[in-house]
Amino acid sequence: MYRAEAEGMKRSSRWLGPLLAVVAVASIACSSSGGDGGASPGDDALDPNADTGASSDAGSDGAAPPVDAIDPKGDGAVSDATTDGTPKADTSPGTDGAPGTDAAVGPTPKEKVLAFLAKNSGKATLAGIHNRHNATPSEFTGQMHDLTGKYPAFWSADFLFESDDIANRGKMIEQAKTEWSHGAVVQLMFHACPPDVAEPCGWDPGLLHHPLDDAQWSDLITDGGKLNKAWKSRLDEIAPFLQQLKDAGVAPLFRPHHEMNQGAFWWGGRTGAKGTSRLFQITHDYLVKTKGLDNIIWVWDVQDLSWDFSSYDPGEAYYDLAALDVYDDGSGYSTAKYDAMKKASPHRPLAIGECQKLPTAAALTSQPLWSFFMGWSELVADNNSAADIKSLYSASNVLTLDEMPGW
Repeated sequence: MYRAEAEGMKRSSRWLGPLLAVVAVASIACSSSGGDGGASPGDDALDPNADTGASSDAGSDGAAPPVDAIDPKGDGAVSDATTDGTPKADTSPGTDGAPGTDAAVGPTPKEKVLAFLAKNSGKATLAGIHNRHNATPSEFTGQMHDLTGKYPAFWSADFLFESDDIANRGKMIEQAKTEWSHGAVVQLMFHACPPDVAEPCGWDPGLLHHPLDDAQWSDLITDGGKLNKAWKSRLDEIAPFLQQLKDAGVAPLFRPHHEMNQGAFWWGGRTGAKGTSRLFQITHDYLVKTKGLDNIIWVWDVQDLSWDFSSYDPGEAYYDLAALDVYDDGSGYSTAKYDAMKKASPHRPLAIGECQKLPTAAALTSQPLWSFFMGWSELVADNNSAADIKSLYSASNVLTLDEMPGW
């Protein structure tokens, strides 16, 4: 997120082959998101009758949700559950072209998320927020609830690069599990230190303005190279956390090497088959094929500072969802940007990967294919009025956590 840094607003920390056939979404687990520092209700909120262990689907007023809660927009967009509430068996192909999961087992968590996004596409957009610090991994989620009375349906955090955030990666992963259990779609980013320096590292220089020369870049993307090994070693550091999510049945979106066309990042600004897209492919293959992390939903992300998106495309085999970060050019949520992303990625869900100025409900009505928008932490309050945020979160074409299906 370079532009915010440049404005002095950020300091030092900061989905497949063809789309799946319709897959069932599991029965509802609508509940508020767990939080840090008391910002969100804890797990007891899911079991108000703690002496019985019986969970509750009651709303905040104690009333049970309506039968159509699995279809919050009333258009049949969310669930293919059978009449008894159980999901239909999955017979669709997996992301690698192999047959889907056994009918007796049902769809995988990743398949559930992708099926939900596919069915919801064009109908409603998930409200999302990024949480900047791993010591307080629901800080900005809580702020949105305090302001609007609703939790975002999309939670995001980051492995990050400074010592305190690295030390609290485990806390962030536990929050991801909590958010998922409460019905949120979850995402992880990785503002990663350059491969030629150790963790922790700085922001600028560090992630910013620490370019690799051509020889170093070639070494990085060459199997067996010194920097190639160093990068894979860095991935070894985060793989156990991603494995924890897999073991817990969580399918996170993962957005590495974001804003590929942002040349200020050490990984960005390199076009072509041997550029930034190649590093994305290496990261994907190492985590999926070597580490077995097939629960990850891969996000390819660019920014609205240039229009050469195809020069950074890693190929549809490597990503499940394409995102555009909206920041810089002054035209906001223009039709040109929307059309450019539809052209760049015609077969995958689309999303607003980051933003400081939130879209309006009217903009989302005219651009309905955005799966989610993700406001960037403190920049949301800095660039949007309280009234505008409240209006967006209550819009009929925006989904918040209380309207989400359970996984």
